[in-house]
Amino acid sequence: MIKELRLNYGYLFEEELINEIHSIGIYKEFKSQTTIINTNSSIISIPLLLEGAIKILREDVNGDELVLYYLEKGDTCAVTLSCCVGQTKSKIRAVAETDIKLLMIPKEKMSEWLSKYKTWQEFILQSYHNRLQEFVEAVDTIAFLNMDQRLFKYLRDKALVNHNDSINVTHQEIANDLHTSRVVVSRLLKSLERQGKIKLQRNLVKILEI
Repeated sequence: MIKELRLNYGYLFEEELINEIHSIGIYKEFKSQTTIINTNSSIISIPLLLEGAIKILREDVNGDELVLYYLEKGDTCAVTLSCCVGQTKSKIRAVAETDIKLLMIPKEKMSEWLSKYKTWQEFILQSYHNRLQEFVEAVDTIAFLNMDQRLFKYLRDKALVNHNDSINVTHQEIANDLHTSRVVVSRLLKSLERQGKIKLQRNLVKILEI
């Protein structure tokens, strides 16, 4: 684990901080599609992602969801950071997009390390900046892109975080992530296929334009 920690965070943190993270971090593995954090759950630790990708979703009062952004190895989640600082419950749901490995850091250490390690402070601030940019991009996508453009962006983003241009996903799963209907998704997927942007197979979408 220390090797993975150094590989993903060694260029960011000094050796002393790496050793502290290794000594107090709780190592966990999750299979793809496993829920890691639920909406309204209490946050007692923050994740440092060692391998894989996590999908961050926002849920409405009816239980419908919308994908906001993805976390990849070397990332942490600004929403969980915010919940730790404000001592509030989670406003998002986090689901393993792929099989993942991560370290859970107790929230008490976040504040301690902010004053102890400048590299940690810079990492946290950069994480807030990155997630804010992704929130803005998510809002822009909803506000300014047509549904077919939103769908193609979703497929490309999913292919990139999975490091595979062939995505195993059903039309209903796509509809859930985009907060729309399966009928609309099926129609638009056929349209994208006719445009030569994707190729459809059973529960598989191959992205031809990455």
